[in-house]
Amino acid sequence: MAKPTNIWTPLLFAATLAIGLFIGYRLQSNAPLIASGTDASGGGRVEELLRFIEARYVDEADSDKLHEAAIEAVLAELDPHSSYIPADELMAINESMEGNFEGIGIEFLVVDDTITVVSALPGGPSEAAGLRSGDQVIMVEDSIVTGVNEFGIDPASLMRGVRNTDVNITVRRPGETELIGFNITRAPIPVYSVDAAYNLNETTSYVKINRFSATTYDEFVKALEENMEQGGTRNLVIDLRDNPGGYLQQATKMLSQLFTQKDQLLVYTEGRNSRRMEYETDGRAFYNIQNVAVLIDEGSASASEIMAGAVQDRDRGIVVGRRSFGKGLVQEQYPLSDGSALRLTVARYYTPSGRSIQRSYEEGEDAYRSELNRRFDDGELTGGSEALQDSSKIFYTNSGHPVFGGGGITPDYFVPLDTSLNNEAFLRLRQQIPAYLFQYIREHPEVKNFATLNDYLTSYRPNLDEILPALTQRVLADYEDGIGPLPARLRPELSLFFRARLARQLFDNSAFFQVLNEEDPVVLETLRLMEQPDPMIAARPGLEEN
Repeated sequence: MAKPTNIWTPLLFAATLAIGLFIGYRLQSNAPLIASGTDASGGGRVEELLRFIEARYVDEADSDKLHEAAIEAVLAELDPHSSYIPADELMAINESMEGNFEGIGIEFLVVDDTITVVSALPGGPSEAAGLRSGDQVIMVEDSIVTGVNEFGIDPASLMRGVRNTDVNITVRRPGETELIGFNITRAPIPVYSVDAAYNLNETTSYVKINRFSATTYDEFVKALEENMEQGGTRNLVIDLRDNPGGYLQQATKMLSQLFTQKDQLLVYTEGRNSRRMEYETDGRAFYNIQNVAVLIDEGSASASEIMAGAVQDRDRGIVVGRRSFGKGLVQEQYPLSDGSALRLTVARYYTPSGRSIQRSYEEGEDAYRSELNRRFDDGELTGGSEALQDSSKIFYTNSGHPVFGGGGITPDYFVPLDTSLNNEAFLRLRQQIPAYLFQYIREHPEVKNFATLNDYLTSYRPNLDEILPALTQRVLADYEDGIGPLPARLRPELSLFFRARLARQLFDNSAFFQVLNEEDPVVLETLRLMEQPDPMIAARPGLEEN
């Protein structure tokens, strides 16, 4: 006769199984997006294959490389912007997006195979310690660090480190006979996304943004306060050329500063497993901004296109330049167990009129990556042909002006690319200017006597007949095939770049753009349009008839 307790054994197993299933169901709702194991679709075959290779392959295989190759192969079957980020690259990406890193706070170049300080970043530990532009780093701690390229030294890794840790640096300073030692305490160093902010003239301010990081909105508002509120301007030029994008919320917060109305749709996102998310104005614009212009080119992508598209669709301002890149896919980043990350496309961006920013990638990644070359070959970038427009994807701005989806933002007013700047002699000579400036400043110490940037802008012009031989000598040291003649029309362009780069070294990054913009055709055309009675009509052909 069986013991009475055995009657309850099946019931106990059933209850345990039910509890397990319930817990499993509860855990599943919080599970990561990437799961391991096998399923009905054969999802475990990759892991199974890798286990066979590890156990039976004739040679020892690098397991990490095989896993990364498998991941890359899977992602290659998706869209061009879903990507795997190895752990050693993730930190650098996060630093650029979060707006700071930890180190000693210098900008440097490798000149004659030696780390040379371009500038000590304002407010950083190197500035406080007394490092100067032109100082050459000879030793870090007890190690000699000259011969950067010869010995494969990574300068950045020498300077960066955990905050509040000390590093001893020995430098050779031009004009000093003895080496100088510094003990510098590492600290958080801000990475700015606003490259330049100043007034183009009495009525118009200019802001150049290189990416949309976690601090971009705050930097933007500070720039408006200093230039529009205190400087008294009423018009605004936002330069987003070569800006690859970044955080969506930073772009939408900036856009809210351009609109006084509340609840105006700026952009929305939507995907197969992502519900529609709308981003609207908050109605809290701080400044009385009147005319607005957004500058874009083929390097403007993602959040830059969101800004340009919202301004264009809402008829809030004019868009000037060349058609933008065409990246309208939304990525979310998910950490993986080994410190790497998956950046996965989860939705698409749509402008207020409903047009998708994303261009097609159906012909494969190679064709997608090379489209800018196609635009150049077809003449789109140089004005030889117009941007390809899909008439089936026509949309309309608030005023009824037609715009097109399916591949970036087409500007209201086109400014062609100057292909003469691709001259090889010009590019090689220009490449030598940053390194040569240290020698030039030593030979011309009087350039450090300009009290203000305005004095420099009005008084200084480089002597190109003196500069060209020195630059040519440096080119000949780097290129065995020598250098061809510099076309006469590019002499002013080379002089302009030299003057801009010197201004950057003597003053700040904003000074570089302030000099370049004096002759920048996109900026000059934008100013001309902004000075018209109605910039919108001036920029959009046929608008008066709409």
